[in-house]
Amino acid sequence: MKKTFIQPYLFFGGRCQEALEFYRTALDAQVDMLMLHKDSPEPPPPGLLQPGFENKVMHTTFRIGDTTLMASDGCEEGPSFAGFSLSLSVPTQAEADRAFAALANGGQVRMPLTKTFWSPCFGMLTDRFGIGWMVSVVA
Repeated sequence: MKKTFIQPYLFFGGRCQEALEFYRTALDAQVDMLMLHKDSPEPPPPGLLQPGFENKVMHTTFRIGDTTLMASDGCEEGPSFAGFSLSLSVPTQAEADRAFAALANGGQVRMPLTKTFWSPCFGMLTDRFGIGWMVSVVA
């Protein structure tokens, strides 16, 4: 399985463009590609999209640091993120403080940034879109 890798694919249930803008501001995310449902070269199967979703994100790729993530609005409203967290590793305490505060804005802190036995600085939160994050300084 050489050259095999796993990339997170996130479904934002109608809030993908809002999420992209949030991650641009919070984490300096860079959008590499974005396509709306209405721009697809093939129409969706009848009944697949809710009314108004033609203007929603069909597919996007974006980068945070060296990691590429993929996302879309999916086909229905309301995201459901459970059973996982994204882990953000940064080199300094200052970067951890900045990223943690930015991601926590409008979200919920589950564990404030603190020293642990595996990291000089680690914390957990859920952002305003319901995505769990673990922020840590690389030891």
